[in-house]
Amino acid sequence: MNSDFKRKYLLITPARNEEKNLPEVSESVAGQKITPALWIIVDDGSTDDTPKILGVLKAKYPWIQSIRLPPRPRDITFHYSYVCKQGFDYSLEYCRENGIEYEYIGLLDADTVLEENYFGKLMDEFEKNSSLGIASGGVYYDVDGKLSREVTDINLPRGTGRLWRKACFLETEGYQIEPSPDSISNTKALLRGWQLRQYADVIETQKRKTSAGEGLWKGYAKNGWMAYYVDKSLSMVLFNILYRSLKSPYYPGIAYFYGYLSSAIKREKKIQDPEIRSYYKNQNLGFLFSRISGAFSRNSMDLKQGEQ
Repeated sequence: MNSDFKRKYLLITPARNEEKNLPEVSESVAGQKITPALWIIVDDGSTDDTPKILGVLKAKYPWIQSIRLPPRPRDITFHYSYVCKQGFDYSLEYCRENGIEYEYIGLLDADTVLEENYFGKLMDEFEKNSSLGIASGGVYYDVDGKLSREVTDINLPRGTGRLWRKACFLETEGYQIEPSPDSISNTKALLRGWQLRQYADVIETQKRKTSAGEGLWKGYAKNGWMAYYVDKSLSMVLFNILYRSLKSPYYPGIAYFYGYLSSAIKREKKIQDPEIRSYYKNQNLGFLFSRISGAFSRNSMDLKQGEQ
Protein backbone atom coordinates (compact mmCIF):
# COMPACT_ATOMS: atom_id res chain seq x y z
CA MET A 1 0.00 0.00 0.00
CA ASN A 2 1.59 3.30 -1.07
CA SER A 3 1.55 6.51 0.97
CA ASP A 4 -0.76 8.29 -1.50
CA PHE A 5 -3.46 5.67 -0.93
CA LYS A 6 -3.15 6.04 2.84
CA ARG A 7 -3.87 9.78 2.58
CA LYS A 8 -7.07 9.54 0.53
CA TYR A 9 -10.46 10.21 2.06
CA LEU A 10 -14.13 10.60 1.18
CA LEU A 11 -16.14 13.49 2.58
CA ILE A 12 -19.91 13.68 3.10
CA THR A 13 -21.82 16.92 3.78
CA PRO A 14 -25.57 17.31 4.36
CA ALA A 15 -26.81 20.74 3.28
CA ARG A 16 -30.19 22.40 3.49
CA ASN A 17 -30.58 26.11 2.67
CA GLU A 18 -26.90 26.80 3.31
CA GLU A 19 -26.36 29.62 0.80
CA LYS A 20 -24.79 31.78 3.53
CA ASN A 21 -22.32 29.21 4.83
CA LEU A 22 -21.57 26.88 1.93
CA PRO A 23 -19.27 29.25 -0.03
CA GLU A 24 -16.92 29.70 2.94
CA VAL A 25 -17.10 26.03 3.93
CA SER A 26 -16.38 24.85 0.38
CA GLU A 27 -13.48 27.29 0.13
CA SER A 28 -11.98 25.78 3.28
CA VAL A 29 -12.33 22.24 1.87
CA ALA A 30 -10.92 23.19 -1.54
CA GLY A 31 -8.06 24.92 0.28
CA GLN A 32 -7.07 21.83 2.26
CA LYS A 33 -3.46 20.72 1.83
CA ILE A 34 -4.95 17.30 1.10
CA THR A 35 -8.26 17.59 -0.76
CA PRO A 36 -10.82 14.74 -0.73
CA ALA A 37 -10.72 12.00 -3.31
CA LEU A 38 -14.49 12.55 -3.46
CA TRP A 39 -16.79 15.05 -1.74
CA ILE A 40 -20.49 14.23 -1.81
CA ILE A 41 -22.78 17.10 -0.82
CA VAL A 42 -26.35 16.01 -0.14
CA ASP A 43 -28.80 18.78 -0.96
CA ASP A 44 -31.68 18.13 1.40
CA GLY A 45 -34.38 19.83 -0.67
CA SER A 46 -32.95 23.35 -0.42
CA THR A 47 -35.23 26.21 -1.46
CA ASP A 48 -32.56 28.93 -1.52
CA ASP A 49 -29.50 29.29 -3.80
CA THR A 50 -27.75 26.18 -2.45
CA PRO A 51 -28.37 24.22 -5.72
CA LYS A 52 -26.80 27.04 -7.77
CA ILE A 53 -23.76 27.11 -5.51
CA LEU A 54 -23.41 23.34 -5.89
CA GLY A 55 -23.58 23.67 -9.67
CA VAL A 56 -20.69 26.14 -9.62
CA LEU A 57 -18.65 23.94 -7.29
CA LYS A 58 -19.11 20.81 -9.40
CA ALA A 59 -18.09 22.66 -12.54
CA LYS A 60 -14.95 23.95 -10.82
CA TYR A 61 -13.84 20.84 -8.91
CA PRO A 62 -14.20 17.38 -10.52
CA TRP A 63 -13.95 15.67 -7.12
CA ILE A 64 -17.19 17.31 -5.93
CA GLN A 65 -20.50 15.57 -6.61
CA SER A 66 -23.97 16.23 -5.24
CA ILE A 67 -27.27 14.44 -4.89
CA ARG A 68 -30.61 16.09 -4.21
CA LEU A 69 -33.35 14.79 -1.92
CA PRO A 70 -36.98 15.94 -2.16
CA PRO A 71 -38.07 18.68 0.29
CA ARG A 72 -39.40 17.45 3.62
CA PRO A 73 -39.85 18.89 7.16
CA ARG A 74 -36.63 19.59 9.05
CA ASP A 75 -35.93 17.03 11.76
CA ILE A 76 -32.64 16.77 13.65
CA THR A 77 -33.42 13.30 15.00
CA PHE A 78 -33.94 10.53 12.43
CA HIS A 79 -34.04 12.72 9.34
CA TYR A 80 -30.52 14.14 9.74
CA SER A 81 -29.03 10.65 9.87
CA TYR A 82 -31.18 9.61 6.88
CA VAL A 83 -29.77 12.49 4.82
CA CYS A 84 -26.20 11.68 5.82
CA LYS A 85 -26.66 7.99 5.09
CA GLN A 86 -27.80 8.77 1.54
CA GLY A 87 -24.46 10.50 1.09
CA PHE A 88 -22.43 7.68 2.61
CA ASP A 89 -24.21 4.99 0.58
CA TYR A 90 -23.89 6.99 -2.63
CA SER A 91 -20.19 7.74 -2.08
CA LEU A 92 -19.27 4.11 -1.35
CA GLU A 93 -21.11 2.92 -4.46
CA TYR A 94 -19.62 5.73 -6.57
CA CYS A 95 -16.12 4.72 -5.49
CA ARG A 96 -16.76 1.06 -6.28
CA GLU A 97 -18.06 1.90 -9.74
CA ASN A 98 -15.24 4.35 -10.54
CA GLY A 99 -12.31 2.55 -8.92
CA ILE A 100 -11.62 5.31 -6.37
CA GLU A 101 -9.46 4.12 -3.49
CA TYR A 102 -9.54 5.67 -0.04
CA GLU A 103 -8.48 4.95 3.53
CA TYR A 104 -10.71 7.35 5.47
CA ILE A 105 -14.32 8.55 5.46
CA GLY A 106 -15.28 11.99 6.78
CA LEU A 107 -18.43 13.87 7.76
CA LEU A 108 -18.61 17.68 7.64
CA ASP A 109 -21.65 19.83 8.31
CA ALA A 110 -22.28 22.70 5.90
CA ASP A 111 -21.74 25.28 8.65
CA THR A 112 -18.20 24.22 9.61
CA VAL A 113 -15.07 25.96 8.32
CA LEU A 114 -11.77 24.07 8.54
CA GLU A 115 -8.21 25.18 9.09
CA GLU A 116 -5.93 24.68 6.09
CA ASN A 117 -4.41 21.34 7.08
CA TYR A 118 -7.34 19.98 9.08
CA PHE A 119 -7.57 16.55 7.50
CA GLY A 120 -3.82 16.27 7.07
CA LYS A 121 -3.32 16.72 10.81
CA LEU A 122 -5.97 14.13 11.63
CA MET A 123 -4.41 11.62 9.25
CA ASP A 124 -1.07 12.22 10.94
CA GLU A 125 -2.67 11.05 14.18
CA PHE A 126 -4.18 7.97 12.52
CA GLU A 127 -0.79 7.03 11.14
CA LYS A 128 0.77 7.31 14.60
CA ASN A 129 -1.83 5.00 16.16
CA SER A 130 -3.14 1.97 14.28
CA SER A 131 -5.88 1.50 16.91
CA LEU A 132 -7.37 4.96 16.33
CA GLY A 133 -10.74 4.41 14.66
CA ILE A 134 -12.49 7.80 14.78
CA ALA A 135 -11.08 11.29 15.30
CA SER A 136 -12.04 14.93 14.95
CA GLY A 137 -10.70 18.37 15.70
CA GLY A 138 -12.08 20.71 18.33
CA VAL A 139 -15.10 22.89 17.59
CA TYR A 140 -14.57 26.63 17.98
CA TYR A 141 -16.82 29.67 17.62
CA ASP A 142 -15.83 33.13 16.47
CA VAL A 143 -16.73 35.42 19.35
CA ASP A 144 -15.95 39.06 18.59
CA GLY A 145 -13.02 38.09 16.41
CA LYS A 146 -11.56 35.58 18.89
CA LEU A 147 -11.89 31.81 18.75
CA SER A 148 -13.65 30.22 21.71
CA ARG A 149 -13.59 26.44 22.04
CA GLU A 150 -16.68 24.44 22.92
CA VAL A 151 -15.18 22.20 25.59
CA THR A 152 -16.27 18.56 25.38
CA ASP A 153 -14.72 15.20 26.22
CA ILE A 154 -11.42 14.74 24.38
CA ASN A 155 -12.21 11.02 24.08
CA LEU A 156 -15.33 11.75 22.04
CA PRO A 157 -14.91 13.01 18.44
CA ARG A 158 -17.27 15.77 17.37
CA GLY A 159 -20.11 15.04 14.95
CA THR A 160 -18.93 17.55 12.34
CA GLY A 161 -15.37 17.32 11.06
CA ARG A 162 -15.03 13.69 12.10
CA LEU A 163 -12.93 11.15 10.26
CA TRP A 164 -13.34 7.38 10.40
CA ARG A 165 -10.66 4.91 9.47
CA LYS A 166 -12.31 2.93 6.67
CA ALA A 167 -11.84 -0.38 8.49
CA CYS A 168 -13.53 1.02 11.60
CA PHE A 169 -16.41 2.49 9.61
CA LEU A 170 -17.18 -0.82 7.93
CA GLU A 171 -16.65 -2.94 11.05
CA THR A 172 -19.10 -0.81 13.04
CA GLU A 173 -21.87 -1.22 10.46
CA GLY A 174 -21.34 2.14 8.78
CA TYR A 175 -23.64 5.11 9.39
CA GLN A 176 -27.00 4.17 10.86
CA ILE A 177 -30.36 5.91 10.67
CA GLU A 178 -30.70 6.77 14.34
CA PRO A 179 -31.21 9.97 16.40
CA SER A 180 -27.52 10.11 17.37
CA PRO A 181 -25.64 8.18 14.72
CA ASP A 182 -22.26 9.63 15.73
CA SER A 183 -22.66 8.50 19.35
CA ILE A 184 -23.79 5.07 18.22
CA SER A 185 -20.80 4.82 15.88
CA ASN A 186 -18.52 5.85 18.75
CA THR A 187 -20.02 3.20 21.02
CA LYS A 188 -19.75 0.40 18.49
CA ALA A 189 -16.14 1.39 17.78
CA LEU A 190 -15.25 1.25 21.49
CA LEU A 191 -16.93 -2.12 21.90
CA ARG A 192 -14.79 -3.47 19.06
CA GLY A 193 -11.53 -2.21 20.52
CA TRP A 194 -11.05 0.96 18.50
CA GLN A 195 -9.84 4.18 20.12
CA LEU A 196 -11.55 7.57 19.76
CA ARG A 197 -10.04 11.02 20.05
CA GLN A 198 -10.81 14.72 19.72
CA TYR A 199 -7.76 16.91 19.01
CA ALA A 200 -8.38 20.41 20.34
CA ASP A 201 -5.41 21.88 18.46
CA VAL A 202 -6.94 20.88 15.11
CA ILE A 203 -9.39 23.70 14.53
CA GLU A 204 -12.86 23.64 13.00
CA THR A 205 -14.96 26.79 13.31
CA GLN A 206 -18.71 26.28 13.48
CA LYS A 207 -20.93 29.11 12.26
CA ARG A 208 -23.91 27.96 14.35
CA LYS A 209 -24.04 26.77 17.92
CA THR A 210 -24.27 22.98 18.29
CA SER A 211 -27.92 21.84 18.64
CA ALA A 212 -29.09 25.24 17.41
CA GLY A 213 -30.67 24.08 14.14
CA GLU A 214 -34.17 24.41 15.62
CA GLY A 215 -33.21 26.66 18.53
CA LEU A 216 -31.20 25.72 21.62
CA TRP A 217 -34.24 24.75 23.69
CA LYS A 218 -35.57 22.28 21.12
CA GLY A 219 -32.06 21.01 20.42
CA TYR A 220 -31.29 20.17 24.05
CA ALA A 221 -34.80 18.84 24.69
CA LYS A 222 -34.13 16.38 21.86
CA ASN A 223 -30.81 15.51 23.50
CA GLY A 224 -32.78 14.62 26.63
CA TRP A 225 -35.19 12.54 24.58
CA MET A 226 -32.21 10.82 22.99
CA ALA A 227 -30.81 9.93 26.43
CA TYR A 228 -34.10 8.17 27.09
CA TYR A 229 -34.10 6.59 23.62
CA VAL A 230 -30.69 4.91 24.07
CA ASP A 231 -31.61 3.93 27.66
CA LYS A 232 -28.89 5.90 29.46
CA SER A 233 -28.43 5.15 33.14
CA LEU A 234 -30.08 7.55 35.58
CA SER A 235 -26.69 8.60 36.95
CA MET A 236 -25.56 9.65 33.49
CA VAL A 237 -28.79 11.55 32.87
CA LEU A 238 -28.41 13.45 36.15
CA PHE A 239 -24.78 14.21 35.36
CA ASN A 240 -25.73 15.63 31.95
CA ILE A 241 -28.50 17.76 33.45
CA LEU A 242 -26.07 19.18 36.02
CA TYR A 243 -23.29 19.71 33.48
CA ARG A 244 -25.57 21.66 31.13
CA SER A 245 -27.00 23.73 34.00
CA LEU A 246 -23.67 25.02 35.32
CA LYS A 247 -22.55 27.01 32.29
CA SER A 248 -24.12 29.86 30.33
CA PRO A 249 -26.82 30.05 29.08
CA TYR A 250 -27.82 27.56 31.87
CA TYR A 251 -31.32 26.69 30.61
CA PRO A 252 -30.13 23.81 28.34
CA GLY A 253 -30.04 21.65 31.48
CA ILE A 254 -33.75 22.30 32.04
CA ALA A 255 -34.49 21.60 28.37
CA TYR A 256 -32.51 18.34 28.56
CA PHE A 257 -34.42 17.28 31.70
CA TYR A 258 -37.75 18.17 30.08
CA GLY A 259 -36.93 16.07 27.00
CA TYR A 260 -35.93 13.07 29.10
CA LEU A 261 -38.79 13.27 31.60
CA SER A 262 -41.54 13.80 29.03
CA SER A 263 -40.29 10.78 27.07
CA ALA A 264 -40.21 8.64 30.21
CA ILE A 265 -43.75 9.67 31.20
CA LYS A 266 -45.05 8.84 27.72
CA ARG A 267 -43.10 5.54 27.70
CA GLU A 268 -41.85 6.29 24.21
CA LYS A 269 -40.05 3.74 22.06
CA LYS A 270 -36.39 3.04 22.80
CA ILE A 271 -33.60 1.92 20.51
CA GLN A 272 -33.88 -1.75 19.55
CA ASP A 273 -30.13 -2.44 19.33
CA PRO A 274 -29.36 -4.51 22.49
CA GLU A 275 -25.63 -3.76 22.24
CA ILE A 276 -26.24 -0.01 22.48
CA ARG A 277 -28.84 -0.25 25.25
CA SER A 278 -26.58 -2.44 27.36
CA TYR A 279 -23.65 -0.06 26.95
CA TYR A 280 -25.54 3.07 28.06
CA LYS A 281 -27.49 1.28 30.78
CA ASN A 282 -24.29 0.06 32.41
CA GLN A 283 -22.41 3.35 32.48
CA ASN A 284 -21.54 3.96 36.13
CA LEU A 285 -20.02 6.47 38.54
CA GLY A 286 -16.52 5.47 37.47
CA PHE A 287 -17.36 6.72 33.99
CA LEU A 288 -18.71 9.96 35.49
CA PHE A 289 -15.56 10.55 37.51
CA SER A 290 -13.41 10.04 34.41
CA ARG A 291 -15.54 12.63 32.58
CA ILE A 292 -15.15 15.11 35.44
CA SER A 293 -11.39 14.49 35.63
CA GLY A 294 -11.14 14.99 31.89
CA ALA A 295 -13.01 18.29 32.16
CA PHE A 296 -10.52 19.61 34.71
CA SER A 297 -7.62 18.53 32.48
CA ARG A 298 -9.15 20.27 29.47
CA ASN A 299 -9.75 23.47 31.40
CA SER A 300 -6.12 23.50 32.54
CA MET A 301 -4.97 22.95 28.96
CA ASP A 302 -7.17 25.76 27.68
CA LEU A 303 -5.85 28.14 30.33
CA LYS A 304 -2.26 27.34 29.35
CA GLN A 305 -3.06 27.90 25.69
CA GLY A 306 -4.66 31.24 26.54
CA GLU A 307 -1.48 32.38 28.33
CA GLN A 308 0.70 31.70 25.29
